[in-house]
Amino acid sequence: MKTQIGTFLSIGSPTVAELAALSGFDWVLIDLEHGSGPEAIVPDQLRALRGSRTRGIVRVGAPHADRIARILDWGAHGIMVPHVNSAAAAEAIVQAAHYAPRGHRGYSRSVRAHDYGLRPPGDTAAPILMVQIESIEGVNHAAEIAQVDGIEVLFVGPADLQFDLKNRAAAAPGDFAHCLGIVAAAAKAAGKQAGILIRDPADVQRHLALGFTQLAIDSDLSILRKAWQQTLSNVAR
Repeated sequence: MKTQIGTFLSIGSPTVAELAALSGFDWVLIDLEHGSGPEAIVPDQLRALRGSRTRGIVRVGAPHADRIARILDWGAHGIMVPHVNSAAAAEAIVQAAHYAPRGHRGYSRSVRAHDYGLRPPGDTAAPILMVQIESIEGVNHAAEIAQVDGIEVLFVGPADLQFDLKNRAAAAPGDFAHCLGIVAAAAKAAGKQAGILIRDPADVQRHLALGFTQLAIDSDLSILRKAWQQTLSNVAR
């Protein structure tokens, strides 16, 4: 599967979103789980991507059907949902994101996703659905989650997963590297993609070799923080 490179947007700025698109990222993750702004900042960030090839994925804080539908109505290309631990939870996400007969998403011709009524809803691509594997339960059920029709990416949340492994090591199927292998193998067996957030671009090739093809490299907030720290460290005071 073709490698796709993204980045996380935590600041909530349309300018930063536009710059990420102009820089050539395949996708950006607009973060409502740990990001700095409210839901209301999403539409302008999505507008900043318009006309580019960069897809806007929005991470919701929880798998609430009304929020998933609203974000998609605003024109997001896809949704990322954290802490998905079972096939049943994944199926509920798919149903929330799709119109009947696949799901139960509310239908409107006049939302931004359909150019406010100027574009037929049938011309809109199916949403990209990424579910995060962030716990021991998620790893243990990765194969069943990957089999859910409509889920495209099993996306490892490294911080949460490592935190869970540290605090519940006795329940884990193995260490972090072993868990990554389980998730990547589950995705591959189901014809799906595996993704992960990495902080150092030098780690890209290693994760590609493991079978991860949806790679998010760092976040706007982290990149800015590190750049400012580096700048100040080079200034004599």
